[in-house]
Amino acid sequence: MDKYIILSPEAKGSFNDRLNFLYLKLGNHLDIEKMEHRTLQYCKVFLSDSQNQIKELQESLLYQEFLKDTNLTIVEQTPLNGSKISLLVKTTDVHTPMLFHSIRLTEEEAKDKNSYEQTRMIFDRYQQAISKTGMTMERNLVRTWIYVAHIDVNYQGVVEARNDVFDEEGLTADTHYIASTGIGGATPVRHATVAIDFLTYPDIQESDKKYLQALEHLNPTHEYGVAFERGTRLTLPSQQQYFISGTASIDKHGQVVYEGDIVRQTGRLLENIGALLKDGDATMNDIQYFIIYLRDMSDYHTVEMLMNQFYPQIPHIIVEAKVCRPGWLIEMECVAEKQ
Repeated sequence: MDKYIILSPEAKGSFNDRLNFLYLKLGNHLDIEKMEHRTLQYCKVFLSDSQNQIKELQESLLYQEFLKDTNLTIVEQTPLNGSKISLLVKTTDVHTPMLFHSIRLTEEEAKDKNSYEQTRMIFDRYQQAISKTGMTMERNLVRTWIYVAHIDVNYQGVVEARNDVFDEEGLTADTHYIASTGIGGATPVRHATVAIDFLTYPDIQESDKKYLQALEHLNPTHEYGVAFERGTRLTLPSQQQYFISGTASIDKHGQVVYEGDIVRQTGRLLENIGALLKDGDATMNDIQYFIIYLRDMSDYHTVEMLMNQFYPQIPHIIVEAKVCRPGWLIEMECVAEKQ
């Protein structure tokens, strides 16, 4: 069984004070999880100012004792609860083999390269990492997260690069794509416009996958020129796992609905997520966590109230992150599981 929790510091002092609070809080959580035979498998760190915070984070006890040796990703997406840093933590007693690559460019690599070139460089590095394992992108890659700085300017280059990579690897609308979130986010590297996380399952077979659709709610992504799956269900030895890509308030024609209305857009995207899960024989009650991306931070309190009202039992975090299409005020991703 997997367990997800979102941790934010209650301390409101210096960044170091918040790191120390999370060190104690995560340590206590892992001690309790150990009694249930679960261990830390993955952590996502959300920062509010990565350039000024990364060094202090990496020198902290939190990082040195708990984070540096796990599957870890760090991204600048400001937590809107005022915490400066929050953690999405996964513990598990399941031993399904998985690989996690969080690929970031250095300043030297990123400088003078546009978003298309940076995206190609990162995908090439991922393919090099798996090239000697017998794995392929087409068979074994199950999920990506693509973080794009200044997304209104740089997203098109990312889309074109991903489309070209997938075409070269035989990933098409007639075969399948990969569940993916493309969203605003940054790294401490000033000239890096793109960063990507890759989740790979070495033992997965195509027969273990189902690509989720909800054609009465959402159109296929290739209809507006992008290459990703709305969601994927994996049938693993001990459970079924559902990866729902970043989903927004759109209709079956791919049109934005309820433009300018954060309440109705939130309701529509939750409806869309439910329809995708239904296609895989799951429900909203199977969701393990939500990550909620807001284009405008002033919508935070409204969305927080809605999530606490609709799904108080499901962990969630709301972060500031520009979404990739005009008219979208909010985007969500989630993971669901069934035994």
